[in-house]
Amino acid sequence: MAKGRDSGAAAVDPRPACQAVVMTDNAGRTLVLLRHAKSAWPDVPDHERPLARRGQRDAPVMGRWLRTAGHVPDRVLCSTARRARETWELAQPALGASPPVSFEDRVYGGSAPELLDLIHRAPRTAKTLLIVGHAPGIPELAFMLAGAAAPRRGTVPGSTVERMKTKFPTAAIAVLELTGNWSQLDPGAARLTSFVTPREVGTGGPDGS
Repeated sequence: MAKGRDSGAAAVDPRPACQAVVMTDNAGRTLVLLRHAKSAWPDVPDHERPLARRGQRDAPVMGRWLRTAGHVPDRVLCSTARRARETWELAQPALGASPPVSFEDRVYGGSAPELLDLIHRAPRTAKTLLIVGHAPGIPELAFMLAGAAAPRRGTVPGSTVERMKTKFPTAAIAVLELTGNWSQLDPGAARLTSFVTPREVGTGGPDGS
């Protein structure tokens, strides 16, 4: 009897711990790129520009889209600019989650290569990473990661990639899927699986800058 109980308790995954870590690193990850919502243009420094009323409407709508689409982040990098911070603050309640957020000066004004460097430093435990940033860095990063790749199964049509390249409006979202750890992400190594704008989600206002 005792031997039988011992045999049942021994049903443990025989894989070494290092193999489990490798499997975690090779798991699918999701990168969500959100351009800040529509901003106002008062007589203040660029960094301190607030959201316009349309931006205040669009931000929570896009937050709800992320939740509905199953892209709730577990880590957020947000520009320190006021319009980006306000976008995140209005989108976050609609997510139904409160992921840790880092406000990064390097996202404000960051080029695509600089943003990619930040992604490389993301914690390995993060499965869905959201960056709230600006043009041209956010659109250029999206196209750099996926735009040059040939269409693959599970990706959006090539026409959507071209549309994204032509215009990436305020509060628009690009969702990219990748395999491997964040530090392994290279240009052309991701798949663009969604590109949505406030107009498509249903806020009704014209897309803009």
